[in-house]
Amino acid sequence: MQFPESWLRAWADPEIDSQELAHRLTMAGLEVEDADPYAPPFSGVVVARIESAEPHPNADKLRVCQVNDGSGEPLQIVCGAPNAAAGLLVPLARVGAELPGGMHIGPVRMRGVESRGMLCSARELGLSQDHAGLLELSADLQPGQDLRQALDLDDTIYTLKLTPNRADCLSILGVAREVAALTGCPLRALDTPQVAVTLDERLPVTVQAPDLCGRFAGRVVRGVNARAATPGWIKSRLERAGQRPVSALVDISNYIMLELGRPTHVFDLAKIQGGLTVRWAREGERLELLNDQTVDLTPDVGVIESGRGLESLAGVMGGQDSAVTLDTTDVYLEAAFWWPEAIMGLTRRFKLNSEAAHRFERGVDFATIPEHLDLMTTLILEICGGQAGPLDDQIVNLPTREPVRMRLARCARVLGIALGADAVGAVFTRLGFAYERQGDDFIVTPPAARFDLTIEEDLIEEVARIYGFDRIPDEPPVAPAVMRVAPETLYGPHALRAALAARDYQEVINFSFVEEAWERDYCGNADPIRLLNPIASQLAVMRSGLIGGLLANIAHNAKHRQTRVRVFELGRVFARDPEVADDGLAVAGVAQPTRLAAAAWGPAQAEQWGEPVRPVDFFDVKRDLEALLGARAADLRCEAAAHPALHPGRSARLMLDGRAIGWLGEVHPRWAQALDLPHAPVVFELDAEAVSERVFPRPREQSRQPVVVRDLAVWVDAGVPWQSLLDTLQRRIAADEALSVVKDIKLFDIWREAATAQQRSLALRLWFQSRDTTLEDHQVEHCVQSLLDALTQAHGARLRS
Repeated sequence: MQFPESWLRAWADPEIDSQELAHRLTMAGLEVEDADPYAPPFSGVVVARIESAEPHPNADKLRVCQVNDGSGEPLQIVCGAPNAAAGLLVPLARVGAELPGGMHIGPVRMRGVESRGMLCSARELGLSQDHAGLLELSADLQPGQDLRQALDLDDTIYTLKLTPNRADCLSILGVAREVAALTGCPLRALDTPQVAVTLDERLPVTVQAPDLCGRFAGRVVRGVNARAATPGWIKSRLERAGQRPVSALVDISNYIMLELGRPTHVFDLAKIQGGLTVRWAREGERLELLNDQTVDLTPDVGVIESGRGLESLAGVMGGQDSAVTLDTTDVYLEAAFWWPEAIMGLTRRFKLNSEAAHRFERGVDFATIPEHLDLMTTLILEICGGQAGPLDDQIVNLPTREPVRMRLARCARVLGIALGADAVGAVFTRLGFAYERQGDDFIVTPPAARFDLTIEEDLIEEVARIYGFDRIPDEPPVAPAVMRVAPETLYGPHALRAALAARDYQEVINFSFVEEAWERDYCGNADPIRLLNPIASQLAVMRSGLIGGLLANIAHNAKHRQTRVRVFELGRVFARDPEVADDGLAVAGVAQPTRLAAAAWGPAQAEQWGEPVRPVDFFDVKRDLEALLGARAADLRCEAAAHPALHPGRSARLMLDGRAIGWLGEVHPRWAQALDLPHAPVVFELDAEAVSERVFPRPREQSRQPVVVRDLAVWVDAGVPWQSLLDTLQRRIAADEALSVVKDIKLFDIWREAATAQQRSLALRLWFQSRDTTLEDHQVEHCVQSLLDALTQAHGARLRS
């Protein structure tokens, strides 16, 4: 929010300078982002009157002006401005003056005529970009006045960076209330004049949506002169607040909004048929706005309608059909309270810039609507003339201001300082809060303008702001120095990230809200959690898996000529779960587990001369996953299963300690083709909590005995998975003490006579080693036979000759 210091001091004028005032506001939470002078530095410029302006004898576009600068002797100035005329008050840069940009003014001869000074435009003084002619000054000024003093050009322009909860400070009055509370200076009371009602005319208004409009006030004003000039003091304040003056009616409405925080709207009464109806829009309705933009409306958008159609987008922007023009003579002034929930997000949805919506979606004072409308009416009658009708004020559904209790002991505990009850009461009094005491508790009723005061901590913050954050001692917290032992078996999120980064994966962070098609195609989720107010139309649902985001990352890199991509993400997903209760952190009915997912695409190894290029496959990524699990990889099981995002024959459900923890597999060719990828990525996604525990390392003595290696090839049915054979062997080893010398078993070859063969040959390599003695051949043969018997009994395996 931008405004001039002079406008603020007209409401609250503390005896501190501009710099101190900016510091006080910043320390109270109203950050002063900029505090710059309105005009750039210049000197030697005064008010002057052009006494005469004659054509230059040697130039068609120049004039020779005789100028009164208040010194008693006329100055001769040669000027080329088209509006130079006798009787005009303009800025004069005397000889010796210095203008913005370092320009120095001296006597010169222009086409043979001497010129002692320069008459200036607004652009030459750095006041605006207008250089069509001389800057015309008010006739109330006197020649010889210093221009900086005459126009108050040393005024400071403040730019506040407000937090969204402080909508009450989106006005001069709101900031002035803060200044008065911070400094103790008096706050000017709002002078509400009595409007002379000379018309007995009302415009009928029907509010059909109490959840849209809580209060609606308006009045008819006839016979206005829309071509009347906006007073200079209003134009000056609007310009210094960053607003462009348009016309008297529009300027007055903007002035009331900036000064009092009251957005209003002026309808052309001649363009309204019948009365007005406030309602929710219907599906398919359209409205052309003041900015010439036509928007398509939905039932969650509020509108104002007359007999001829829609007239306004409620609380956001008026319609083009009922806009006032310079030919308007009869108007209807409207001020209303629109519920913030009904306005939130509309400017983003329709890509609008609306000062009114910026205020309404944060909450606007609903108690002072009649007074503000009376003040606006008075300004219109004084500037534009006309006759006013009675005020029509409908109170439909206003917010209830529930009292908030603040405990004095709680305040002292949060702030770290013990403030007395009298000091806290003085703070609330300076803020204008109505309160009562119940022992050491304060029961505060929030004002109608303060929508940010709902809980005890809000009041404690108010006490801290007004008391002064810089007055609270900066003391370190006192706590016992206890060394906490970190559990060595816990593998936290940073360790998971480091482990995957060590496997040549790069971390990505994707949005938690995704396209609805991703949920349907990649997760098989037909009922995702939808966002009430998405930041973009395509990002409308919450993700229940991480695979979609990783595939989008790969597709993006592939389009930018990256041939090898390995990415991972650690983040939350969101799924419906009726068993989840609301405990203050979790949302009822929504599970939010943390998942870890990775995807690899392109060559298995970076291109090099020593190894042929081959695409990454299922087993490459499985090896990365096993490295992530460490010693627990021995307990990992891969069970063939179908997943919506994965190839039906190259995907597996991951099982760890008997429970499903995620998925591993190659992306379905259909989705790879949709992403325009020449070959499918390989991905895994698993529960981060399930892999966050590690086996505690236990040292053991290494055997000095030689290792014996044997190969065993067996025939088994083609449908028997290798994992089931390995499980059988491990169970037999665990049950037979004699088999404790078996150290490792690996599958190194699979052979089938034909693709349709009913059996296949599996070749196993076995490692044997005793801890104390050298193994004899008969011991090794006994072990091999025992393992073969186990496979025969469980799977019908037979030895391959």
